[in-house]
Amino acid sequence: MSYETLGIGVLWLFLYGYLIIASIDFGAGFFSYYSSVTGTRHLIHNVIERYLSPVWEVTNVFLVFFFVGIVGFFPDTAYYFGTALLVPGSIAIVLLAIRGSYYAFSTYGSRSNRVYMLLYGASGLLIPASLSTVLTISEGGFIEVTGTGEVRFLYGALFSSAYSWAVVLLALVSVLYISAMFLSYYAHKAGDRQAFEIVRTYALAWSLPTIFSSLLVFFAIRSHNYEHYQNMLSLSWMFAASFICFVIAITLIARRIRLGWAFLFVMLQFAFAFFGYGAAHLPYILYPYLTIHDHFTSDAMAAGLITVFVLGLLLLIPSLYLLLRLFLFDALYVQGKRSKH
Repeated sequence: MSYETLGIGVLWLFLYGYLIIASIDFGAGFFSYYSSVTGTRHLIHNVIERYLSPVWEVTNVFLVFFFVGIVGFFPDTAYYFGTALLVPGSIAIVLLAIRGSYYAFSTYGSRSNRVYMLLYGASGLLIPASLSTVLTISEGGFIEVTGTGEVRFLYGALFSSAYSWAVVLLALVSVLYISAMFLSYYAHKAGDRQAFEIVRTYALAWSLPTIFSSLLVFFAIRSHNYEHYQNMLSLSWMFAASFICFVIAITLIARRIRLGWAFLFVMLQFAFAFFGYGAAHLPYILYPYLTIHDHFTSDAMAAGLITVFVLGLLLLIPSLYLLLRLFLFDALYVQGKRSKH
């Protein structure tokens, strides 16, 4: 396996980790606000709070690793994506700062403020929508390189593209689906029957929109980037496996059994789809201007980066395991009988 393939594979693994963990975080924030509007906050707030309290600090570690790595392995990405991501990237940073402020000042009672709650809940949907533009732009058609080498971002093309809006829709519903599926398992483990029934309803409600939006993106790629669409067809078994995992997960949650396994199948569902999409996208990082072979960093630098990233992953996984073991799935903590402090 070449350094280029190994490098993009490691980065894609970090991005997948962020997809799962951040989706739970963002969705939980939205559900927290939604429950305050619908009058069910007193029923599900405690479960959401016990999950978010020890986890929010580590959520963005995966994203930081990915962006540092993508520029380290493929320096030209900064040149091509820098202009395009200026607006959506700035929006995402501001929204992440709002979420960070919400967490940081929570001990001073700001969580009861309706404005803070609205910003917190809205950011849970707006952040994935803004970050999803990275995948949209990578399909080509939204960046133009002039004869002088100047990179121009075509805002009009982005906002008028059916594919772009299909990706945004998929990002929104996937966040809510992943989060609701995890919170169903977590509420059940906590023995909170009322909270479980509420978030289980959310999970079932967002399951079909997730599949519908996935199909919408699949067919939107056909008209936007036919080469990528053809590559995805050659990896159709991965998307079929993703759908099978979805059916198993929804069946288990509908029958209220094996909820831990249900969320595991959700993770597998998105793993098959996400890695299938990524594999079909290769060798391009940005159609048609940039591939993983263009101006790749030196072999010595690549070996060093891969080593650092693998060591980082080996450090991060045990850290997450300890976090899960000591807090999230601790018998006393999950039932609200022990504080993380």
